[in-house]
Amino acid sequence: MLREAAKLSKTETAVMTALADVIDPELGIDMVNLGLIYNVTVVDGHCDIAMTLTTMGCPLGNMLDDAITEAALSVDGVTECDIHLVWEPAWNMGMMTRYAKVALGIHE
Repeated sequence: MLREAAKLSKTETAVMTALADVIDPELGIDMVNLGLIYNVTVVDGHCDIAMTLTTMGCPLGNMLDDAITEAALSVDGVTECDIHLVWEPAWNMGMMTRYAKVALGIHE
């Protein structure tokens, strides 16, 4: 799961902020609030992003990959980006922020 915000570097925090602008077109909520971004690491300008999708067969994977790469590369200090699609831990609705749940009409 994503490291605590206090443990992210300034550049990693900026990448997370940029990723909050990447909207899942099916759900209309950004990837960060959906809980789909598991980890962001930036070392010497190289950004590694571990993420998942809501379903294994998500037809929008390539489009999201392009949008996530573009968002990461928009951050000062990031010169390249690799996305690692992972399936463990499996995504579930409990990983969404309260904002995402309210926006989707999910009440706990």
